[in-house]
Amino acid sequence: MHQYWLTWAQKHQLMILFLVLDFSVKTPISYKLSRIYRAPVLWEVDPIRIKEEAFQNASTLGYFNSAQAIADYAEILINVKKQLRAEHSPVIVIGGSYGGMLASWFRLKYPHVALGALASSAPILYFDNIIPPEKGYYSIVTKDFREASETCYQTIKKSWSVIDEIASQPKGLSILSRKFRTCSQLLTSSVLENYLMLMYTGAAQYNRPPSYPVTVVCGGIDGASHGNDTLSKIFAGVVAYKGNKSCYVNEPKNQSETDVGWRWQTCSDMVIPIGINNNSMFPAYQFDLKDYIETCKAMYGVPPRPHWATTYFGGHDIKLALSRFASNIIFSNGLRDPYSSGGVLENISNTVVAVYTKNGSHCLDIVGANTIDPDWLVKQRKVEVKIIKGWLAKYYAELRAYSNNKSIPL
Repeated sequence: MHQYWLTWAQKHQLMILFLVLDFSVKTPISYKLSRIYRAPVLWEVDPIRIKEEAFQNASTLGYFNSAQAIADYAEILINVKKQLRAEHSPVIVIGGSYGGMLASWFRLKYPHVALGALASSAPILYFDNIIPPEKGYYSIVTKDFREASETCYQTIKKSWSVIDEIASQPKGLSILSRKFRTCSQLLTSSVLENYLMLMYTGAAQYNRPPSYPVTVVCGGIDGASHGNDTLSKIFAGVVAYKGNKSCYVNEPKNQSETDVGWRWQTCSDMVIPIGINNNSMFPAYQFDLKDYIETCKAMYGVPPRPHWATTYFGGHDIKLALSRFASNIIFSNGLRDPYSSGGVLENISNTVVAVYTKNGSHCLDIVGANTIDPDWLVKQRKVEVKIIKGWLAKYYAELRAYSNNKSIPL
């Protein structure tokens, strides 16, 4: 896919801005672009993320927010275009996940800076109860696993009560520690449960070819050869997914800037209400905003702003609102991605469109193209390419007409 972007950028004097969550982790497409394509491919992250002092307290973290991020993007782009004497070169912003939300919001807030946006796996409707919390993320994870294997789904669903039962017994945590070959003694069963939940959600979120992690996990659970009890099957799924390691669960780990930064944002302007219903393979959980606010206040000393995203960027009645003024945004999704539950899955207008695939996963369309990519993924990318090509053709036609009338040099 990167060849398309390179060819267009060179032909149309196009600038591409990639909006990413963590500058230190590049997707294959972005890595190749940043190496092959010189000045017109710009990388930007929330500027404050790379400063250690920014994470010290709420007074500095307060500058770390979505509105400030896109304002910085705008200023940087305007300055770069001026320095390159490329004021009329169009800009396409591309982002995935949080970066996808920023891409769509950037186009809405700064249409004079960006010609268009490709917002991949951008859950812009996952705020302020636009979608019911219990019908979101974890319902898609459950659906992914159940479609892969009913027995796998049933085993996972049963496992939580088994873990709790064993943990409540004398020396129960020691039993669980041995069963799951933990790197250190479990002090609470929640550590194990959180580990397993993150493994399942990660497998579903990035359930992409050729490995298809959900299938790998369920293959381990359903094909367990060492013991038929529930937890032996679960551990077999862990080994299948993580590989044969000396220990699991509570491995030593350094937190990344992304981990620390996203924790702050979900306690400030990116409040995403997530619940779990009774049909899930996970233990049921009802999102409680009051409890959430108190937890965030205990961590940072300030309350979150649960209505900020919809106040500043919109979201409620999105089709009615955006159909009146918005243009040139592609919302791309894969329906196996848990975050697609908060994504835009219907066309809003002729130029604000939804492009999705039934079997796609998180941000799959903007990672590096591969010769073994399935046809449905290749087709999705070609559709996106065709749309952006249309934006460029229209822009240059209008620019030429404007230049002829106003004597503006191209």
